[in-house]
Amino acid sequence: MRRFGTQGRVYPDKHYVVPRSEEIVDFNMRVKEGRYIVLFAPRQTGKTTFFRMAIDVLTAEDPTYFPIQLDFQVMRNASTETFYDRLYQMVCIQIESVFKKHRGTPSEPLKQLLEDTTLTDEFSMMMFFRDLASLLDSESHKHTTAFKRVVLLIDEFDGIPQDVVSNFLYTLRHIYLSDEFQCPHSVGIVGVKSISQLNYDRSVSPFNIQDEFRLNNFTLPQVQDLFDQYTDEVGQTFTPEVVKTLHTQTSGQPFLVNRFAQILTEELNIPKTETVRMSHFAAAHALLLDERNTNIEHLLTNIRKNRRFETLLMQIASYDKGLPFNINDDITNELATYGVIARSSDGMCEIVNPIYQHRIIRTFKPLLNGLENDYIPEETDGDFVDYITPTGQIDMVPLLDNFRDFIIRVGFRISQVPDTPKEYVGQHLLYAYLEQFVRSVGGSMYLEVQTGRGRMDLLLIHNQQKYIVETKIWEGRNRFSSEKKQLATYMELEGTLKGYYVVFDHRKNPEPRVETETLNGVTIRSYVIPIVQEPPSSV
Repeated sequence: MRRFGTQGRVYPDKHYVVPRSEEIVDFNMRVKEGRYIVLFAPRQTGKTTFFRMAIDVLTAEDPTYFPIQLDFQVMRNASTETFYDRLYQMVCIQIESVFKKHRGTPSEPLKQLLEDTTLTDEFSMMMFFRDLASLLDSESHKHTTAFKRVVLLIDEFDGIPQDVVSNFLYTLRHIYLSDEFQCPHSVGIVGVKSISQLNYDRSVSPFNIQDEFRLNNFTLPQVQDLFDQYTDEVGQTFTPEVVKTLHTQTSGQPFLVNRFAQILTEELNIPKTETVRMSHFAAAHALLLDERNTNIEHLLTNIRKNRRFETLLMQIASYDKGLPFNINDDITNELATYGVIARSSDGMCEIVNPIYQHRIIRTFKPLLNGLENDYIPEETDGDFVDYITPTGQIDMVPLLDNFRDFIIRVGFRISQVPDTPKEYVGQHLLYAYLEQFVRSVGGSMYLEVQTGRGRMDLLLIHNQQKYIVETKIWEGRNRFSSEKKQLATYMELEGTLKGYYVVFDHRKNPEPRVETETLNGVTIRSYVIPIVQEPPSSV
């Protein structure tokens, strides 16, 4: 039986695989036209799997294409001499592999070329590919036809040594533009860092002939197709809401989709005769938010590299006006390379999916804020369980009223919360407050981010009921009103009749308010909570 794969490349005979048929057609059309294609995207987005699937489809349709698939990960820190020696050895292995796959044998002249060749630099590489093309295009191979076009696919390209990259790319560019040198016919370059991020001679681009190829995350129909493959083999079904919510939470990020699926189908021990429902999804989601898988490890390691990352990420998450996506800005560029942020449809920065945003907020939130003992007033002898009604529902109004009163009680001590920028302390505290509450009452909480910036929709789940709390920073009366209307629209889509809107006001002259109103048939209770930043004067 196949399974959902998260450990490196996936194989159709071992794993459930999104076919990406339209993308493969697009890619192979470019190969046939002889383009030199580049794809740079974060790790664990399915780049290697996709390109190898595309090449398999291409050669199945036309066996005269000769694919040479290389991996530059083993090239890091190699000298120029070592680089070209390893390159030649990998090319020879690939030539042998292709002939073996075709159950054929290279011609004697081709064997002689491989025995006599030594690659030492980019010029010898160019001459070798010229000779290779003429000998591959020969009828003298045993049991195979002539190979007309060489396709060179280079994975982990950013592993190329810095001393080599510029001349290597100039050589490929020369081959592409030349009438005499036509091998390789097409080149695919795959990596994490873009060519502009590699330290070549920046006076002239060595590869201005590149054709950029974008490999998007899985769409909702593709995720549905992935789960349908599992259902067809095993018989276990998923409610449409599970698949839709899973896609929303992951934004179709390939690793996260498959990791979610692994938890649901392998680790929760759900009977195969039972339909996977939202209660199962909530359990899987809680596990995913707490585990340290390779994808999350990369995320957390990368965002901790620079304290400026926190400022930018929290600004994206907190302000509806957002930040323009400027790829020339080093911080923006680096976070985009890591796959943390992306350009939204309106040209602004957005955090790429709710799971990442959740982990980012928890990473920057201090383990202890020093105010936990103030959540519940001492004189009440109360507890969080007091906010659960006799019928098992969350009593949201007094729960959030208490949070508002908590902010008033602690006053200037908010400014003493460790390792938290003052600008975002209110949101950190609300997140911590509600997280402690749901843990105390056996519920769960996750982010339901619609735009990737400017708002955090905290979705509380308890006894299979949803409670939506949107939180943001005050940006003026117009935005305050427009955001409530957006929240009302979102609540309609979610089928929720009551929602809660918490805005933190950092101005010197704040306007605290609590109001309840009905918009489009749903009820929204709004809070504007002043944040006191400075201790009272000692005079």
